[in-house]
Amino acid sequence: MSYLEHLSKDKKLKKLIEAQGELELKSRKDLCNYLCASIMSQQLSTKVAAVIHKRFLDLFGGKSPLPEDILEVPEDQLRGIGLSNAKTAYIRHVARFALERGISYKVLAKMSNEEVIDYLTEIKGVGKWTVEMMLMFALGREDVFPADDLGIQQAMAGLYKMNTENKKQFKEDMHKLAKKWSPYRTYASMYLWRWKDGEKNGKAKVEKGK
Repeated sequence: MSYLEHLSKDKKLKKLIEAQGELELKSRKDLCNYLCASIMSQQLSTKVAAVIHKRFLDLFGGKSPLPEDILEVPEDQLRGIGLSNAKTAYIRHVARFALERGISYKVLAKMSNEEVIDYLTEIKGVGKWTVEMMLMFALGREDVFPADDLGIQQAMAGLYKMNTENKKQFKEDMHKLAKKWSPYRTYASMYLWRWKDGEKNGKAKVEKGK
């Protein structure tokens, strides 16, 4: 059974699938660079993050750097592209971990989702959410549910009219509902994000047209 058939058993998701169409997951090999880019983008707008990441790649001739290349760049040069002291340190932690322990696709492909999360959150500056995004959008894992993501929480609360007053109960209810989407929770999350963004954009257009 395809993810479309499986998720369509949920009537609300079925409507999102019909509206948004088929989605695609891709994997990528430059996982060290992906983690570095994720750290750079934290607490920044997409536009600003893209500018800083481009400056970062420009340090290496526009190409994705190897971990040893990153460690050879002086810290003040990394700060010079717009990185804070903390982010500069975290990026160097990632590069050092990649060299000493390994962050290659080959290494991570042998691990379960939970094992990847446990493994990579040992790196200072890399949290669970960052690894979940990596599992979804760099490793192409189909069954990841980022329950701590604010967008997912807002989408599920809005779409399924869930009570959010008791945070612990709300989280339990989220997991209970998402269990029905397994083994395709990544796709379900993608539909929820798109739905939420569409709702937000729709409201913005209405307000602008007043």
